[in-house]
Amino acid sequence: MIKSKHAGSPVTIGFLLVPNFSMLAFSSSVEPLRMANQLTGDTLYNWVTLSTSDQPVVASNGLSLTPDRTIEQAGHLDAVFVCSGNQVQNQSDSAIIAWLRATSKKDIVMGAICTGTYLLAKAEALDGYRCTIHWENMASAREEFPQLVISPELFEMDNDRYTSAGGTAPLDMFLHEIRNAHGADLASAITEQFMCDRIRDKHDRQRVPLTQRIGTNQPKLAEAVALMEANIEEPMTLDELSFHVGLSRRQLERLFQRYLQCVPTRYYLELRLERARQLLLQTSMPIVDIALACGFISAPHFSKCYRDTFGLPPRDERRRAAGQSGVVAGAPKSTKSGKVASLRRTTICSASAPAASGSSAV
Repeated sequence: MIKSKHAGSPVTIGFLLVPNFSMLAFSSSVEPLRMANQLTGDTLYNWVTLSTSDQPVVASNGLSLTPDRTIEQAGHLDAVFVCSGNQVQNQSDSAIIAWLRATSKKDIVMGAICTGTYLLAKAEALDGYRCTIHWENMASAREEFPQLVISPELFEMDNDRYTSAGGTAPLDMFLHEIRNAHGADLASAITEQFMCDRIRDKHDRQRVPLTQRIGTNQPKLAEAVALMEANIEEPMTLDELSFHVGLSRRQLERLFQRYLQCVPTRYYLELRLERARQLLLQTSMPIVDIALACGFISAPHFSKCYRDTFGLPPRDERRRAAGQSGVVAGAPKSTKSGKVASLRRTTICSASAPAASGSSAV
């Protein structure tokens, strides 16, 4: 629980805004604090925004906020939360990391919103703590920080380290904090004001479970997908999947065709390519290592599958993301981003798309 260092004084929280931060996640953090003050008629919480300079910080939606203070002028704070968003790996400014590392040695609660966990990890402020991060960044974070315990939970509140997955997850995390500090009645009143049906628990899933999309009456299909997700580096064959879920190959293929509109091989391939794209854009891992980590037998095989799905080879994808112009002039323009590909995989797959060739694995 976040406590004021001065008895009877409001809790003061600093929000460190990193360029490209998520406005939704930031607002989901501040609004429950504001509503707690409003409903009680008392100043329970104060908050300030921080940055490395006094210049406006642009969020991922294009809106900008002018920070209240620079990090050098932070002054007395009871807690600091790092707010970031897309491409956080490009925002690890040495001044931010140094300040976070120094702050972590003080008697203060430190937390992260959305991908802010990455920066706390870079500052070694999460060693020995459980933490979480947005599901899209989880694979790359586990690769880069193997010493950390990174959970798939909606949020983690481990002693004096708070981390949330982003989106609206900070709302639930701060509602839990308010409930712990000021009681369940106040937390419930805030949810009513925000028209939330409930306060989600940390164990609520970050992503919508497959069973909610296809119904609970297809446990075999959900089990097969879970096995695929758990075996990315060493893909299972279709025969192995069928054996573990207790179905024949033909029965499993029919389930995928009926409920996911694609063959199991294509679904598995897109899972692996989605993981590969996350590692490609969020880490500096060599492409050959990414290929092996995602179950491809060789870099050329991986490159071909990647180009067929995303419209350009992985090397050009990485260069384009880094802002190097002209390197993909000869490549066909991708007709879909990784986001769209991910959505397509979770809703409808093309049954006519070829499976990965050259491997006995799915």
